Amino acid sequence: MIFDTDVLIWALRGSARAARAIDAARDRSLSIVSWMELLQGSRSKLESRAIRKSLRELGFSVLPLSETIGAAAAGLIEQHSLAHGIQLADALIAATAIEVAQPLCTGNAKHFRPISAIALAPFRP
Repeated sequence: MIFDTDVLIWALRGSARAARAIDAARDRSLSIVSWMELLQGSRSKLESRAIRKSLRELGFSVLPLSETIGAAAAGLIEQHSLAHGIQLADALIAATAIEVAQPLCTGNAKHFRPISAIALAPFRP
């Protein structure tokens, strides 16, 4: 399962519900986009190291971008940005989930609902 940035943030802040969602997943991954968002939100190098350590200990794999994912994300933006307001990061995360055929666990299901090709695993904080 791919975890969206918001679920990871909840878990890092100590949410038991987010921790249970992560623990319940046999395979755990995140898009490189989510990894970059976590790093960007870090308040210090120490916090960045703690995030990296937590993800490693939980067995997360970081899924890279590819030409195929980039093209799919561009298509999602073209198709959904005007009507539904999909943003760049969400398009890349969605395209990654579609490319690797894994469900996306997210607390922001409304951002992804218009994308019929994605399997969502909604998370409620």
